[in-house]
Amino acid sequence: MGPSNSLYPIIAPALIVVGSMMLKSLKGIEWDDTTELFPAFLILVVIPFAVSITEGIAMGFIAYSLLKLMTGRGKEVHWGFNLVALALLLRYIFLI
Repeated sequence: MGPSNSLYPIIAPALIVVGSMMLKSLKGIEWDDTTELFPAFLILVVIPFAVSITEGIAMGFIAYSLLKLMTGRGKEVHWGFNLVALALLLRYIFLI
């Protein structure tokens, strides 16, 4: 067993707190808008399966940006957000 296995009991309370804070923000989602709903759902699903908050948020960033661009609503997203989403997408493509 590596040193990371001993960290799980230490990290678990922080993950629970962050998860509960994220769940509270679900009431602010526009449930009728798929471009808002799908990235939020993706974040909620990826975080536990990847066991990484950053991986889940990265997937949500990429999905949000791509969905807005593909539906012709790209102007609703700040160019800086799209730049970050592009960097994250390139990270996954090239495994940087």
